[in-house]
Amino acid sequence: MSEETINTTEVREQIIEILKTCYDPEIPVDIYELGLIYEVEVQDNGDTRVEMTLTSPACPVAESLPIEVEQKVRSVPGTGEVKVDLVWEPMWTKDMLTEAAKLKLGFF
Repeated sequence: MSEETINTTEVREQIIEILKTCYDPEIPVDIYELGLIYEVEVQDNGDTRVEMTLTSPACPVAESLPIEVEQKVRSVPGTGEVKVDLVWEPMWTKDMLTEAAKLKLGFF
């Protein structure tokens, strides 16, 4: 990406929309609604950092899901360098589900 300044809010919104196309294969809810995405940070030059977790360290997609997230974020126009940080703190719990995800999974 060049030294141009981008609309970071718009790029962040587009990133969130594309993250909603990523699914944990064991749960029929996208990773954003599951609460697996802790932070999406977009700099003025388009460099982007995504902080995410998984439902557990033993998750079968522990190696592939962060790669999928990185590839999808890179496809968003306006992004520069993309870094995905996989973190384990705070530990994911069902409380991190959005209201829509709780409804879809029958937690109400």
